[in-house]
Amino acid sequence: MNSMQSMYLQKRTSAAEAVKLVRNGDFVIVPTGVGEPPSLLTALSEQRMDFRDVKVAQILAMRKYAYLDPETTEHIRHVAFFYGGATRAGGQAGWVDFIPNYFSEIPAQIEREQIAADVVFSMASPMDAEGNFALSLGADYTMAAVAKARAVVLEVNPNVPYALGNCHVHISQVTALVEDESPVLEVGLPKIGPVQAAIGKHVADLIEDGSTLQIGYGGIPDAVVMQLTHKRDLGIHTEMIGDGILTLVESGAVNCRRKNYLPGKMVATFALGSQRLYRFMERNPLLEMHPVNFTNDPALAGLNDKLVAINATLQIDLLGQCGSESLGLAPISGTGGQS
Repeated sequence: MNSMQSMYLQKRTSAAEAVKLVRNGDFVIVPTGVGEPPSLLTALSEQRMDFRDVKVAQILAMRKYAYLDPETTEHIRHVAFFYGGATRAGGQAGWVDFIPNYFSEIPAQIEREQIAADVVFSMASPMDAEGNFALSLGADYTMAAVAKARAVVLEVNPNVPYALGNCHVHISQVTALVEDESPVLEVGLPKIGPVQAAIGKHVADLIEDGSTLQIGYGGIPDAVVMQLTHKRDLGIHTEMIGDGILTLVESGAVNCRRKNYLPGKMVATFALGSQRLYRFMERNPLLEMHPVNFTNDPALAGLNDKLVAINATLQIDLLGQCGSESLGLAPISGTGGQS
């Protein structure tokens, strides 16, 4: 047994024991979307009455864990960087908190301690021979939090791909780890209706061969993507990689060879898709996962000629200004990666 394996075994524990690393008043950072660790967050929910004034912060919560409870917010309270289906109702009712932000600036806010990062809970791939785990489902702001946190707790799952890029955490940085073999949550392509299809066709006609794409989540971006399969030499420098982008790779539309910056490489900061996508990500030299302050830096993305950003919004005024955060006084989502 080598030293890496020995460290692994020393740090392996149960989810119920691992959550005891959380202290009253802690700020727990969780990755975007399916990077959230279900075993750890379930255990934290089950023990929530043992804590006081703990915050769980995340861009896009996917599951409604038991701690998302208006009756127990003095014990554990959710802090949203971006509302989704699991947190929107709580935000509108006032028992889920919200921190307005630009997704790309969260790592810097963590580094400057403007956003606390006492503990990190994250899904991770199995450890490689050098002692590294990949936070491939959500490098986002989590890598910055790992560097700051008092405790880093990983939920190691063989179904999490080991991706390349700046998304690796070494066993020496890990305080505790738990193991789980549940399938990674799948998020399929949204249903596309006739309105989305019409918008998608109009936008697709504006995209030239050789363009580099930034693609957001939602029916409109995916409606565009589905009509780009006949394009050629497209590149990807994006926030999210999903099944829509995978479709473009499989059709031959995406090869990244005409990108000026990181030619031959797709870059993204989080993944949201099917098991097929997660298998595609496994040690794929075409793809690198990086923190969001890299993928969403307009100066870096803009090094690519013909950069096209495709995102959905809720409202737009006659001056072309977009609003994605709310409808009237009701919070809906957040600024996210659009800025």
